[in-house]
Amino acid sequence: MKRKILALSMAIVIGCAPMMTVHADTIEGLQQQQQQTSAQLNNTESQINNLEDQKNELTGEIDTLDAQLIETIAAINSLKDSIANKQVEIDETNVQLQAAQADKDSQYAAMKKRIQYIYEKGGDIGWATMLLEDGNISDFLSNAENTQKLYDYDKKALEAYAAVVQQVTDLGNQLETEKSDLVSMQSEQEAQQQSLEGLIEEKKATCDDYEVQIAAAEQVAAQYQDLINQQNAKIQELVEEQQRAAAAAAAQKAAEEQAAAQQQQAAAQQQATVQQQEPQQQAPAYQEPQQQAPASNDNNNNNNNNNYEDNTPQGNGGGSANVDTTPSYQEPAQDTSSGSGSSSSSNSSLGQAVIDYACQFVGNPYVWGGTSLTNGADCSGFILSVYANFGYSLPHSSAAMRGCGTGVSYSEAQPGDIICYDGHVALYMGGGAIVHASDERTGIKISGNAAYRTILAVRRIV
Repeated sequence: MKRKILALSMAIVIGCAPMMTVHADTIEGLQQQQQQTSAQLNNTESQINNLEDQKNELTGEIDTLDAQLIETIAAINSLKDSIANKQVEIDETNVQLQAAQADKDSQYAAMKKRIQYIYEKGGDIGWATMLLEDGNISDFLSNAENTQKLYDYDKKALEAYAAVVQQVTDLGNQLETEKSDLVSMQSEQEAQQQSLEGLIEEKKATCDDYEVQIAAAEQVAAQYQDLINQQNAKIQELVEEQQRAAAAAAAQKAAEEQAAAQQQQAAAQQQATVQQQEPQQQAPAYQEPQQQAPASNDNNNNNNNNNYEDNTPQGNGGGSANVDTTPSYQEPAQDTSSGSGSSSSSNSSLGQAVIDYACQFVGNPYVWGGTSLTNGADCSGFILSVYANFGYSLPHSSAAMRGCGTGVSYSEAQPGDIICYDGHVALYMGGGAIVHASDERTGIKISGNAAYRTILAVRRIV
């Protein structure tokens, strides 16, 4: 609805823009109209800049969501591979279980046959018959001892086979549990994928709407610019008319001045002629020379007037002083931050404290994107909040945590280290166990096999 209102507003502006025309007849009026048009143009360009900023911000959000989507898809593919490998292990365990059960059944059948044979050949009546017939108490006792040894052997063998069957059964149950966890994690990752795809589509639609609004505003700005060009042309036309009128007036004035000068020169010549025709008086010792200079000056003035043009030099607007704009050198700021991971890697007691603190929240719920140890957290949010209690700042991303702290091998893992999988992280407890926010089905829990899926990295923070 908001986008429709914005688009409608831009449409109204576009519809009104062509109605603005040059309507003033004086330079002052045109200049005032041009100022108004320039203000409208500046306002429209400001709107374009704001729309561009919003679009760029939205594009950045889309890029971030795209990166999360790629990471989620990669995690889903990794989980699918882990589930497939786990199924192979389950199938192999089932084969082992069948073989162990068959061995147990075979041993049990053999034992029954031996018992049946002894019963048929021995028993209360059988043993008495053998004793009376042989009359040898030593052989009788030897047979009884051998029978007891056979009983003991059968019992131990049967117990051993039963133990193997139980061990294989327990392994199968563990693999089934791990597979169930992986399947649950895959479902959650797929739900995250759908959510991210929905957000990306929504933001792309909004981004497209911004592009429509920007195009509309640019069209309005172009019309304002055309109007300013028309106003400039009209102002220039009026200026040229004034210049032509001024030049005509100057030429007329020059002609009038030239005519007056010629009349003055003619009058002066006529007066000189009259003076020459008068009778000569006694020549004075000094005779005033005829003054021709005024005529000459008049001629020069006439020539200057004839050559008069409105050649007023155009101002250059004043030259700007040379300013040294070279920026002064600044020493680059030194990065004084240091990773908290390597500074205390040998502090195993602190790592155990981290585990003791984390285990307090076993049984609390898993919430995607959450960081609450009581109300719900995802895998990275759980570790982030646990370490925050000890003053460490970690990113809320399983992929980013693979770059935190110091890398160690799994064989060197200590309590408190972060076990990094593809799309998942956990805290190592020691003895091959981990505590982690597993999935929505099981929440925060302890798992006995840290290598239940492929380990990508082990990072030591403390």
